[in-house]
Order: sequence, then C-alpha cells, then structure tokens
Amino acid sequence: MRNPDRELEVRGDRRVREVLEELGVDPDTVLVIRSGELLTRETHLGEADELEIRPVISGGGR
Repeated sequence: MRNPDRELEVRGDRRVREVLEELGVDPDTVLVIRSGELLTRETHLGEADELEIRPVISGGGR
C-alpha cells in the first residue's frame, strides 16, 4: 500500500476479498501475498496469517 511499513490487524477467519473490502481496497489494484505465495480473492485466511499487500504496477510497451 502507500506506506509499506504500515501494519493492520484484522480479526476473524475470512477470504482475501473480505479483508480487502474491509480495508477499502479495490482488489483489482493490488496483489496479496502470504509467505511468498500469491493469493486469489477467494483464498481463505486464518486469523494468524500475515499478508503483504502490494499495488499492481504495469509498464507500457513501445
């Protein structure tokens, strides 16, 4: 996200899309990573999971 050092705690078992919705993040604009693995919106998360949320960056062709 904008501040890569920002940490948030989100309680409860839920799916990636539900966490992003709670944070007000459009799932089409980010990649969600857990332990080096790219997750889908439907991936189920446990309360102890630590996620990294990175903005999607695309480059243009010439």
